[in-house]
Amino acid sequence: MGLSILIVGGIGLIAGVILVIAATVMAVPKDEVAEQLEAVLPGANCGACGYSGCAAYADALSKGTAKGGLCSPGGEAVAVACAEILGGESAEVEYKTALVRCLGSHDNTSDKMIYDGIKSCSASTFLAGGIAQCSYGCMGMGDCEAVCEYGAIDICNGVAKIDPAKCRGCSKCVEACPKRLIKFVKLKKQAVVRCMNCDKGAGTVKVCKIGCIGCMKCERVCPEDAIHVKDFCATVDAEKCTGCGECVSACPRHVITLFEHLPPV
Repeated sequence: MGLSILIVGGIGLIAGVILVIAATVMAVPKDEVAEQLEAVLPGANCGACGYSGCAAYADALSKGTAKGGLCSPGGEAVAVACAEILGGESAEVEYKTALVRCLGSHDNTSDKMIYDGIKSCSASTFLAGGIAQCSYGCMGMGDCEAVCEYGAIDICNGVAKIDPAKCRGCSKCVEACPKRLIKFVKLKKQAVVRCMNCDKGAGTVKVCKIGCIGCMKCERVCPEDAIHVKDFCATVDAEKCTGCGECVSACPRHVITLFEHLPPV
């Protein structure tokens, strides 16, 4: 009995020593600059910067593979703090806001059923993909409104609307929307397609008065090659778009709007 205990204890001791050695040899060196950067970032992990979270953005900043000023929730204060850590000049902040890519109000579409259940977009999607006639559209039950801590979202006539002046880019509404209709856009003058319906034109016309039918008229008139139709739905490249408004005028469905909310000064 005593010998067995000694054997088991010896095996445990050897295993412990091996684990300590392995942890020492395989340890990943800490990037102190990245840790300092992550500490000054807001910790929202919203992805508005284009990275998976604050840690990923901090790591990219420390390696010089990302530019400063991408943290919209942190604003100028975070941009300045990051610049001080990196020993450079503060970058101009790229302010962004969440935007609902749908204009499916009660004036433009309708529900396909009378829903008597939990008032939740996520819950209603379990019933034939949701209550809205358009399977891609906003259901207007306010999941996004419920999670917004800044009072930036209201449900108006059956569709969610976001006030760019109040949005802080926390991304909670993006995660809350089961249809993935809410996207981040830069605060700049630009055209935005307020629809994500990927059905063929005839199918879209049946369920919505204003949905994109993929006619490509917007694509043909854009002088900057900033707008293209894919899967029967137009999308705008914000980097190329100058906000000239040609696509807005050309759209027969009036689903392309000019977004003109500018960053704070």
